[in-house]
Amino acid sequence: MIPVSDRYTEQSCPSAAFMSQELHTIIDLIRYGASRFNAAGLSFGHSFDNALDEATQLTLHALHLPHDLSPVYGNARVTEAEKEDVLGLFLRRIEERIPACYLTGEAWFAGLSFKSDRRALVPRSPIAELIESGFQPWLGDREVRRALDLCTGSGCIAIAMAHYNPDWHVDGVDISDDALALAQENEKRLMVENVRFVKSDLFSGLPGQRYDLIVTNPPYVTNDETDALPREYAHEPELGLRAGDDGLDLALKILRDAPLHLSEDGLLICEVGESERALTKLLPELPLAWVEFKVGQMGIFVAECADLIEHNARITQLADARP
Repeated sequence: MIPVSDRYTEQSCPSAAFMSQELHTIIDLIRYGASRFNAAGLSFGHSFDNALDEATQLTLHALHLPHDLSPVYGNARVTEAEKEDVLGLFLRRIEERIPACYLTGEAWFAGLSFKSDRRALVPRSPIAELIESGFQPWLGDREVRRALDLCTGSGCIAIAMAHYNPDWHVDGVDISDDALALAQENEKRLMVENVRFVKSDLFSGLPGQRYDLIVTNPPYVTNDETDALPREYAHEPELGLRAGDDGLDLALKILRDAPLHLSEDGLLICEVGESERALTKLLPELPLAWVEFKVGQMGIFVAECADLIEHNARITQLADARP
């Protein structure tokens, strides 16, 4: 049987036969993996956005080392068996185009470690930054007793909100049984007690329920964009991505129905990504505050319940025209 180290160089870099024999340290493997990932034209964006970080993630996972290992260990030498394990993960990442978080089974979100697999999208929303900042300055001095994470997926937003705000009661909602099962596993993994998960198609399973804060990262990728996504995204459930010709099929329904489930001075925080332009074009009169993150705007808005009520007629007209 051909060792992974030999198969790796023969299949992914034929001109560099046996190059892997010269890889001796942790930093050697990380640098090599990043180079091979870039040469293979991989797509990044599932928790990490570059080859070097993904190579680091896979290397440390294969070596059973913490994700925040000090750089002083970079020159630590690896055994041949360890090198085989690392290169095996590199080979799968290149040949199968599986997102690194699915290979490791772990994704970090808002400083917390979540189980990640194909039952839900890899946690990666910039909403993590909002959670860690206490949703300031948007919440101000409003009291939050109940919060909702709509389209919870892996449960990362709901669980992170519950973790950082133990006095809140948090509901996480999703239509997917698979996603809800993963979310419940993450609930146990992180040992949060103030969160529950409910199966519901958006708000349909929440009659009479009201919240002071609704946070949602619904599907918002257009049909054309979904069809053109790199191979890495084919491993994720399409249910969590596709959202119509302009990416707003679900967002408009959320905007329509949110006032029925918000307290009088409640807030809706919603991620629509690149569909921001389409939304502002459809509803130019709706006052939405677009959040500025450390890296700039990321297609996430904040809406007041009162504004959603005032413009509900137009929002309803648009939402009711969707499938």
